[in-house]
Amino acid sequence: MADATANTLEGLVAAFQRSSTAIISDNLERLPGAIGIRPFHRVTQTMAGPALTVRVAAGDNLAIHKALELVKPGDVVVVDGDGDISRALVGEIMMTIAQVGGAAGFVVDGAIRDLNAFVEAGFPCFARAAIHRGPFKNGPGQINVPVSIGGLIVGPGDIVVGDDDGVVAFPQAIAADLLQAVRAQEAREEEILRSIRDGTYTGAYGKTS
Repeated sequence: MADATANTLEGLVAAFQRSSTAIISDNLERLPGAIGIRPFHRVTQTMAGPALTVRVAAGDNLAIHKALELVKPGDVVVVDGDGDISRALVGEIMMTIAQVGGAAGFVVDGAIRDLNAFVEAGFPCFARAAIHRGPFKNGPGQINVPVSIGGLIVGPGDIVVGDDDGVVAFPQAIAADLLQAVRAQEAREEEILRSIRDGTYTGAYGKTS
């Protein structure tokens, strides 16, 4: 059975915060995942939350400012910046707006700046690069539409999880079943690690090497 606490979105998010992107990815057939997106903050715990998605023109963050007016506590602001790293799309000011609004973090297919502010605040931020050059604010942009982040398609409301290894996302509709599979794998891996430590491990294929 899935965790008893995972009957609501909040319960599912809390449960996935105790997991890892590697095991989640394993149970998504190792297919989806944001390629080239890495953490730019001091990772102290797993980030998880529903996606507030934004699509912007390369190097332009007008739509992100508008999206931050809509952010709800726990949202992960997911920005499709077309992979452009010539201009930063978010920095310390936008990080502070997101923090005050209760956002769980940023995922940006593009660049950020004010890197030290993210490190010091510990505010989750996953992106492609950091650069000092600032953005334009001309538009266009779209909010709460499907976006592509490092080749990973993220829809509005999808659960987004990020840790030291990167970012994965999946629809809420499969989250409970996915959590059950993740918990089962965690239990199997813990048993494998225990057997390695006590000398009873027989190898990945059930026999000694």
